[in-house]
Amino acid sequence: METLFTIGFTALLIAISVVPYVRRHRRKEREAHARFEQLRISGLHKATTMHPHINVTLCIGCGACIDACPEGDVLGIMEGRASLIHGAKCVGHSLCAEACPVGGINMLMAPPGRSANLPVLSAHFETNVPRMFIAGELGGIGLIKNAVSQGIAVINRIAQAGRSTDGPLDVLIVGAGPAGLAAALAAKSHGMRFVLLEQQDVGGTILQYPRRKIVLTSPVELPLVGRLNFREASKEELLATWEEILRKTDLPVRTQEKVVDVRTTNGVFEVVSAKENYHARHLVLALGRRGTPRRLGVPGEHLSKVMYRLIDAESYQDCDILVVGGGDSAVEAAAGLALQGTNRVTLSYRKGEFSRIKERNARQIEGCIKKGSVRTVFNSEVEEILEYEVILKTPDGRKEIKNNVVLVFAGGDMPFEFLQRIGIQFHTVEVESSPTA
Repeated sequence: METLFTIGFTALLIAISVVPYVRRHRRKEREAHARFEQLRISGLHKATTMHPHINVTLCIGCGACIDACPEGDVLGIMEGRASLIHGAKCVGHSLCAEACPVGGINMLMAPPGRSANLPVLSAHFETNVPRMFIAGELGGIGLIKNAVSQGIAVINRIAQAGRSTDGPLDVLIVGAGPAGLAAALAAKSHGMRFVLLEQQDVGGTILQYPRRKIVLTSPVELPLVGRLNFREASKEELLATWEEILRKTDLPVRTQEKVVDVRTTNGVFEVVSAKENYHARHLVLALGRRGTPRRLGVPGEHLSKVMYRLIDAESYQDCDILVVGGGDSAVEAAAGLALQGTNRVTLSYRKGEFSRIKERNARQIEGCIKKGSVRTVFNSEVEEILEYEVILKTPDGRKEIKNNVVLVFAGGDMPFEFLQRIGIQFHTVEVESSPTA
């Protein structure tokens, strides 16, 4: 009798501790499935840049990766395994990979199920073109701390060739994102003669992230500056830090200057920008993979509320949002923003109807329009962007709408054609998709 009592009491204790865990686990799985299906509608379940790839044969479903992610719902448990839920929200912190106790997560650059075109690089990040180097996201690494390390490593390699006192620059750096800025700081620390060119503004890809987005989660070491002891740095904090560094170090940065061609003559690079020609012994390309978003060319487009990519629809709450464009990206963004329920979304398209969007997107946007969660203004173009309004040009005249966020989906110019034209070779890396993502 005493033995039966002991067994029963033990079973009761196990039940008390296990049953709530199982129920909680199943509830989280249901929530993850529901969230994944919701994000699938707007296409935000897909990763667009660096993201975690989960080896389902190793994953034990412990959830350590989910707890480690500072973004919230990028990952979730489905079918007992970690799965990519909100791929577009991932910015490549890689904390999930570090937290995985079985080493079942790798960080990959291409979207799941697609192939990644990556440049052929040596161990020192040199391309097949001698003395032309690539650092950062373009080489397949989107993590800021890794991009910084690559930028510094490239310059340290170039420094072995020695410095010049006249003639061509020692190095010309293209791109003022984390890799390019780190390379510039390293070049200055070596006493090199160099120039840093940026086709837009300082910050690179970081500029495309939503306000308050966490973009840096671990410290980095910078030449001339020292250790940046960030544990959680937002987009605004990191950009402000870069501006302060530029002010103190007086780096030769030239913004709004796009490189249009690179030629080689007698072992010297002639870099042709939209404003000037430069000559350099070495060239560092610290470009992003997303290319140059096509701009509208209207007054006010420089305002910080103007974005060219939607990463996290939930970052926008109770906003008056204008989405510009009529393709799949614009329609998916409008639908995703409308799903938040508190946003007031207007979709401006220069044509009279959507003509080349997926059937699923057509049904989704039609439903949003019928419900009134998305208002469409066809045959319209943005004329001017103001701080709290946007002026649209329509067949009925100028139309002023209340606004505090503008998302532009007008296409863009990808860097691959330019890079291939200047002689850089690429190779294709196939990326397998997980069963649930």
